[in-house]
Amino acid sequence: MSDRLPKGLGDSWRVPAPPSPTLSELFAASPRDGGWAGFLLAQVGTEKPLLWVQERMAILESGRVHPPGLPTQKLIHVEARDARDALWAMEEGVRCAGLSCVIGEIWGDPKVLDFTATRRLAVAAERSHVPCWLVRLGGTVNLSGARMRWRIASASSLLNDLDPKAPGALAWDAELFRARGSPPGRWNIAHEAGAFHLVAASGDRALGAGRRLSA
Repeated sequence: MSDRLPKGLGDSWRVPAPPSPTLSELFAASPRDGGWAGFLLAQVGTEKPLLWVQERMAILESGRVHPPGLPTQKLIHVEARDARDALWAMEEGVRCAGLSCVIGEIWGDPKVLDFTATRRLAVAAERSHVPCWLVRLGGTVNLSGARMRWRIASASSLLNDLDPKAPGALAWDAELFRARGSPPGRWNIAHEAGAFHLVAASGDRALGAGRRLSA
């Protein structure tokens, strides 16, 4: 890997985060947009095992986790029959301080995924200090106990300085539309050299255009 950043990348950028581990919610821009996984996994610790829960419909519609593509091989994968079982497995997981993170994928808007269920996840995560991510695939934004709520859409990868025909750094349009302790905002970001960076606009490559888009 080159020791210089690709064109269009600015200085490293810190992803807004809660003051302590809790429940965060992530909405994919579309049910078939899997770019959210790169954004999420770039923030997951690798020292301890990762618990990844997928309900059956999430697997059928979006695919199964591929362990070789993860930043850690310490993976515990749970295939849940439905949203109720997935939420149960997630809540049991966040109570275990021996995990680095709990990720749960749920499809659509099941009735069991209400404010009470998300509030329980948030409280359990805060008590055990285990971060929890609830990934909503094909779901609508409704009442939730999640402390931070994101919309993530894949963006075109940056130019590769070494090979113009090859993809460059992963990039996203990231919107934080609800947060405790951080103002909401929307950013063009990419991940390269182990860090997030603001992305310059594709036209004039001026970094200022890649800073917060809205607040």
